[in-house]
Amino acid sequence: MTQRTSADSGLLTLFVCTGNFYRSRHAEAFFNWHATKLDLPHRAFSRGLLTSLVADEPTLISRDTQRRMGELGIPMHLTGEAPTQLRRRDLERAHRTIALKRDEHYAMMLESHPEWADKIDYWSVHDIDCAHPDDALPQIEKQVLELVQKLRK
Repeated sequence: MTQRTSADSGLLTLFVCTGNFYRSRHAEAFFNWHATKLDLPHRAFSRGLLTSLVADEPTLISRDTQRRMGELGIPMHLTGEAPTQLRRRDLERAHRTIALKRDEHYAMMLESHPEWADKIDYWSVHDIDCAHPDDALPQIEKQVLELVQKLRK
């Protein structure tokens, strides 16, 4: 976990997944929703390690993520506009970086950003090929809430 301070933009948490289409976008929006409600100086953004995988998708965000955000009343502006590829400068400006699934993302980090692979945190949230969104999205929410509670202290 990388910790830095930033007086001008608050503290930034970066959520990373494969396509920046489903899990990381939900984590970003859910985090921002709670941070805003609690008036915390923290915000999140999200990126993908292989956004080319979702380039042909008819929507810019997973329909499952859109549905869940709607159920919770989370505004769409609390997540990015479109899948965005992870770049070194994203890792450098984040105070904390969390990849959504170690088994999936550690090797990808080693390939694309090897100097960062062991400096970030990893969760264990399965992608849609291994877990239904009705299970995965609440798991993200639980872990984000735990993180937000730690940041409140």
